[in-house]
Amino acid sequence: MELQEDFEEHAKKIMTLTEEPSNDDKLILYGLFKQASFGPVTTDRPGIFKLKERAKWDAWKAVEGKSKEDAMNDYIIKVKQMMEC
Repeated sequence: MELQEDFEEHAKKIMTLTEEPSNDDKLILYGLFKQASFGPVTTDRPGIFKLKERAKWDAWKAVEGKSKEDAMNDYIIKVKQMMEC
C-alpha cells in the first residue's frame, strides 16, 4: 500500500477508537497530521489566552523538522499503538 493511502486509512481508523485518547496523544497526532498534510507551521503562535490553539500550534511546531514521509510514518505508528491498547 502506498504511504499516502496508508496514512489516510489510519487517519480514519483513529476515529473508531472505543476509548478517548489522552490530550497528550491527541496533540501528538495533531502535530504529526498537520506536518504530514501541510508542512511546517506558517502562522504566528496564538496568544497566551488561547490555550487550546496554542497547545495545538506548539504540537505542530515540535515536529516541524520532520519530512512529510517521516510525519506520515510516525502518525501511522502512533495510531497502531493506540489501537493495540
